[in-house]
Amino acid sequence: MAIKKYYADKDNTITNAFEANLQTRGTGANMGLSDVLETFSIYAQQSSGSTELERILIEFPVSQITTDRASNTIPASGSVSFYLNMYNARSNQTLPRELNLVVLPISQSWQEGTGLDMEEYQDVTKGNIGSNWINAGQSAPWTREGGDYLTSPVYSQTFPIGNEDLEIDITPLVEDWIAGTITNYGVGVHLTSSQEAYFSSSADTGSQLINLVGATETYYTKKFFGRGTEFFFSKPTIQARWDSSIKDDRGNFYASSSLVSAVDNTRTLYLYNVIGGRLRNIPAVGTGEIYVKVYTSASAGTDLTPTPITGGYVSLGIYSASFALDTTVSTVYDRWYSSGLSDVYHTGTFDVKQYAASTHNPYGNLVTTLTNLRSVYTTSETARFRFYERQKDWSPTIYTVATTITDTLVNESASYQVHRVIDDLVVIPYNTGSDRGTQMSFDVSGNYFDLEMDLLEPGYSYGIKIAYYNETVDSYVGQPYEWKFRVEEV
Repeated sequence: MAIKKYYADKDNTITNAFEANLQTRGTGANMGLSDVLETFSIYAQQSSGSTELERILIEFPVSQITTDRASNTIPASGSVSFYLNMYNARSNQTLPRELNLVVLPISQSWQEGTGLDMEEYQDVTKGNIGSNWINAGQSAPWTREGGDYLTSPVYSQTFPIGNEDLEIDITPLVEDWIAGTITNYGVGVHLTSSQEAYFSSSADTGSQLINLVGATETYYTKKFFGRGTEFFFSKPTIQARWDSSIKDDRGNFYASSSLVSAVDNTRTLYLYNVIGGRLRNIPAVGTGEIYVKVYTSASAGTDLTPTPITGGYVSLGIYSASFALDTTVSTVYDRWYSSGLSDVYHTGTFDVKQYAASTHNPYGNLVTTLTNLRSVYTTSETARFRFYERQKDWSPTIYTVATTITDTLVNESASYQVHRVIDDLVVIPYNTGSDRGTQMSFDVSGNYFDLEMDLLEPGYSYGIKIAYYNETVDSYVGQPYEWKFRVEEV
């Protein structure tokens, strides 16, 4: 699975805004149990130069990310990206356009609290547990009112319309949290210094910060769903994304050709050591090197690889080897060896195709079937979805239909999307950028992907759509198919 979510385990909104009487500031207010988070900047509401702010504090369970990395659930640094995701909460209040929000690491421990009141600011801590504008927690004041933040790293996002979700790549920060070079106290989310209200040194500033480059206009208000929201897909998360696809060319192996580059001539084979239905490392190999030779027959024949190919460990019980093969033989046999070629672990076979130029520029139409779809899945399982693909205009002879089944085509760049059927909400969007979090794997049986069902809210039906990369138009092209299933609680 190439997408994993880590849900916030603490959040709060803190403010120095005036209460309804426009006399008393809500600096003691706590909103730690509210299902909504809010940030704004108000200028000149109480007087010609008065300023009011609201900021978001949010923290995530980085210890769980560290545990998952240690168990190889997520890959090592450099092979995974981490995104901060927060989802817009609609309201009937003014939504500013061209809003700029900044995300900064919080530099000291803080308490969530149990307040709810986001209107009158009546849920004050009064020395009890919970953070507010003045205090990070019980008897623990902020060094600087409004929260203590590191100056680096800093992330930001612009909201042209105002109702967009927040999605920021914070990979360096999460890696620092994991490494312990920055202690995880979460992040603060609020307007940039140029959009937070201007502060003068007049008596009106009270306990407020001074921001001489701030705004003299109001940006009111941006709301996000908090961790307590009832909406499953609107909870704030850190989302890990990586390309976990396995690209096994056993069913799509081409001989070397001058028509393509050295990179395209290099193909990859995989060995899956499945024992008793479980993947297991080969004891003598472990996570080390494995060796491959290719012959013209199962009992050896002509050796097409005088120099053994060095392969390596991919993940538990899975090994791979990449090489180019210059041959006109149509069927060959791969043998997997221990060091020194003393033991043969496995002998496989694969067909070798030949590249060929064309006199026209093709744009093929494809027919795709999800061959192992079930009607219901449970949240405790990881399901594998496997696809069969062929050309739409495929016209076999009667003899072909009667004696064999056509091999599935293999698409080397395919992606999937999952949406909720009842409202067409996209819950796992196509991730075809550099992260390739929804990149599909392939092997001799065609394309497939694995999906952890706990990413989906139980009690609903979902649909899968797919897209194939078409080099003719240099773009992913969505396919006109949809496969539906339901997710239930265990």
